Amino acid sequence: MSQILIRHLFGPGPTNPYPEATEALARPLLGHLDPQFLEIMDSACDGLRAVWGTENRRTLPLSATGSAGMEAAFVNFVNPGDPVVIAVNGLFGERMCDVACRCGADVIRVDFPFGEAVDAEKVAAAHPSPKIIATVHAETSTGVRSDIAALGRIKGDALLLVDAVTSIGGIELKADEWGIDIGYAGTQKCLGVAPGLAPFTVSERAWQRRVEKPRSWYLDLGMLGGYVGEASGSSRIYHHTAPVAMVASLEAGLRRVLDEGLDAVRERHEAAGRALQDGLEAMGLELFAAQGHRLPELTTVKVPEGVDSAAVRRELLEKYDIEIGAGVKEYANTVWRIGLMGPNAAPESVTLILGALREVLGR
Repeated sequence: MSQILIRHLFGPGPTNPYPEATEALARPLLGHLDPQFLEIMDSACDGLRAVWGTENRRTLPLSATGSAGMEAAFVNFVNPGDPVVIAVNGLFGERMCDVACRCGADVIRVDFPFGEAVDAEKVAAAHPSPKIIATVHAETSTGVRSDIAALGRIKGDALLLVDAVTSIGGIELKADEWGIDIGYAGTQKCLGVAPGLAPFTVSERAWQRRVEKPRSWYLDLGMLGGYVGEASGSSRIYHHTAPVAMVASLEAGLRRVLDEGLDAVRERHEAAGRALQDGLEAMGLELFAAQGHRLPELTTVKVPEGVDSAAVRRELLEKYDIEIGAGVKEYANTVWRIGLMGPNAAPESVTLILGALREVLGR
């Protein structure tokens, strides 16, 4: 096998991890019920509460990627026939609809143009009494941020279910204050950890309305709660073999973020994203996401007329070891997605990607 090159992961994810998170993967392995590991797990859960902005005791890293977090969110809270309103302004909102349908939900889809934010009032008008209102906070496919607090204000008796995969650890996220009842995320973006876990949180209000015996055994939150999240000490009940090295890496990454300070980390992401977007516009490129709703950690930019999108991405990868992402669906060849997340949210990353892109486009 040829040597694996070190890439600058400036796409929509995964990002390059924090060194602390990488170092933790090389530590001696512990058993998943070892008291020392359980301390690490508890510390990781505490760190997740901090980045989620919640006091929910059922806040834990699911042993799977963010997509399994999405599945867990629906399979544990949707009974057949439940009305579920889903605001869709990108690919991952569409995936929510697919997953909810598979759970038997009566899905009421509320569409918004790709590149624009969700309108809470339109969502509120979609159904008089849904069981769940769901949306994506930071839409990875379009680089758009939606106002979750506004949805929390109009949710009424519904549970508010939120995808925070690209927002957690990068921009403001206040689960309790905004009224998020069910939230899932991923480790591989602004948290600066390798992919493999799904940070998850559930409010007490939502817990009282969960499906008692969900279709998924592996993602059954009631069973998982006996091992992690709400359990402690010798009372833990074996459910599955946790990915102990990944949990240790997450705990180290969270400590790295919290030691820097959440406000400082968010300001760093904001500054890097603003510098990148200003630099792209100074090059004459046009941004895709609507102004006022652009994510700093994930920038979408229109491919210039006459430019071969795939050829540019290939040259960036082969000559500069820089990965950026293509757009999705009908925008696959007309939009680039550039992520500056985790340790890559830094001035040197901005200089590198702008310089390389300028050279490639100049040729």
